[in-house]
Amino acid sequence: MALELPIPIQAYFDGNPSFDVDAMLAPFADDAIVRDEKREHRGTAAIRRWIEDACVGSKAIGTPRWIESDGDRYRVGAEVAGNFQGSPIMLDFDFRLRNDRIAELEIG
Repeated sequence: MALELPIPIQAYFDGNPSFDVDAMLAPFADDAIVRDEKREHRGTAAIRRWIEDACVGSKAIGTPRWIESDGDRYRVGAEVAGNFQGSPIMLDFDFRLRNDRIAELEIG
């Protein structure tokens, strides 16, 4: 059975295996915030740089394994594999959606 993710979250993960930066960035709101590795990235220009560095730079591909939701918040457990020490690892992707866009993403 396929995992059913909200459209913006699915779009983010769909662009990841081909390292399509534009596709991964498209579902984010203009004022979105990403928190990853104790750093905060605000707005699409900063998030683009984060995608290019964290995902493309380390060839990190996240494969969703499960999802939990509470209102506009979604936690996705994803197996992440790439060119980094400890690969593959399981990480939680905590999304908050607003108006069918990703408003926040925290990875940990």
